[in-house]
Amino acid sequence: MPVDFLTTEQTESYGRFTGEPDELQLARYFHLDEADKEFIGKSRGDHNRLGIALQIGCVRFLGTFLTDMNHIPSGVRHFTARQLGIRDITVLAEYGQRENTRREHAALIRQHYQYREFAWPWTFRLTRLLYTRSWISNERPGLLFDLATGWLMQHRIILPGATTLTRLISEVREKATLRLWNKLALIPSAEQRSQLEMLLGPTDCSRLSLLESLKKGPVTISGPAFNEAIERWKTLNDFGLHAENLSTLPAVRLKNLARYAGMTSVFNIARMSPQKRMAVLVAFVLAWETLALDDALDVLDAMLAVIIRDARKIGQKKRLRSLKDLDKSALALASACSYLLKEETP
Repeated sequence: MPVDFLTTEQTESYGRFTGEPDELQLARYFHLDEADKEFIGKSRGDHNRLGIALQIGCVRFLGTFLTDMNHIPSGVRHFTARQLGIRDITVLAEYGQRENTRREHAALIRQHYQYREFAWPWTFRLTRLLYTRSWISNERPGLLFDLATGWLMQHRIILPGATTLTRLISEVREKATLRLWNKLALIPSAEQRSQLEMLLGPTDCSRLSLLESLKKGPVTISGPAFNEAIERWKTLNDFGLHAENLSTLPAVRLKNLARYAGMTSVFNIARMSPQKRMAVLVAFVLAWETLALDDALDVLDAMLAVIIRDARKIGQKKRLRSLKDLDKSALALASACSYLLKEETP
């Protein structure tokens, strides 16, 4: 599984400022209440108080501590300094000169605000969450990265390196995928597996593989097209996979795997590992069997609509012809009655 799936925006914004926070963000993450000020007041000097206050805001907003205070936007520095009554924010330069002070403050903040390192049991809990999401859905790794970042910040876990998190997500998604392939590959019997492998070979009357032939649905509305659609469904139905219990398998993952089988070439499927190839073929048959039946019913509905429409046209034509005959008869009768009612008629 690839580990370099992050977008440029995700890479640049992970644990960093990408611009000035808005007013709502300043109020939510950088506001200092009385308890915060009491904790900050234990530090000596304006530079230390401003520095530790900014570190508190950074770990709340970014999920991690900053080693270079120059990366903090000026708006954040002024907003924090005003709350502490510090007018000259240039004192922050003195705070940045001592690395040991920053480390000590980070340790004090972790202890006082109960922030934790990314270690057991939090690594296990996050892995379990990511595995569950990867198993039941087909979310992109970038979305899982954002989910993991939000979860870590919610539980006050110091963000690990981006590479650590991307590697974890890739490993979890790979495990979930291998589990799906294994479960699908175990569904067919030995005889069914042999039949499924034959999907990759050519048919008797065409150079196309049976798999490629089954991908093609009806394109016309006619009796022969309906018969071909039924034969297509029977071919897929004869594999006998429709009766298997699939309640434990995620429907979304099955659909995506079947969609992949419908888009990729037979050559690519043949080059897959035996387990993956069998999983793809099983997913294809399970999904396309339902699709083939729907296609056959659509052709039947369209044929019935055409038959009913033609029958109505024939009925209307017959009615028009009957009306013409009735009109002629009525005219003849009117002429006869008019003749009989004349006074000079003997």
